[in-house]
Amino acid sequence: MIYDISREIFSSEIYPGDPVPAREFVMTFEKEEPDVCQLTELTLGSHTGTHMDAPRHFFETGKTAAELDLSKCIGSCQVLSCPEQVTRQTLEKGMGPDVTRLLLKGAKELHEEAAQFLVERGILCVGVESLSVAPLSSPVKVHKLLLGAEMILLEGLVLEEVPEGRYELIALPLKMAELDGSPVRAVLRELSVG
Repeated sequence: MIYDISREIFSSEIYPGDPVPAREFVMTFEKEEPDVCQLTELTLGSHTGTHMDAPRHFFETGKTAAELDLSKCIGSCQVLSCPEQVTRQTLEKGMGPDVTRLLLKGAKELHEEAAQFLVERGILCVGVESLSVAPLSSPVKVHKLLLGAEMILLEGLVLEEVPEGRYELIALPLKMAELDGSPVRAVLRELSVG
């Protein structure tokens, strides 16, 4: 079974201050003289909907979305139910010992000590359902801790229908030069038994 854990772009909640996604039909069948095909111009922010932060988001010379290590974006992961505020104790108690990718179901934000714990554990990728892994009131420290370790940050996931457990994660950024983040289509695939 495959779980689509991505938000639909145009109906997605927008982080305060980010551009609202829009579309304009450049070529369409709906004209009086229909075009030969359909073509749409898109306007959106690099952190729209389900998206991935690149280190460039908080570091001037950090890697861009096009430079991310894609091996961190594909592979086994754990989905862990969490309270809205994720602490180090939550992670220590719930994470499996061999986890390298972690998706936090129900999580709104990570406390700084939880972010530090993920760095210490060598986590490759962490994801949350909110539009930011960090508190809106103080986003810098948590982002810099995680992105400074070149951890992949997935934000805006949809995990409500996904049971806790182990899955294969596939969440790839678009290959766009010089960008600080990218929308992604993220899916989880159940691991085959035997």
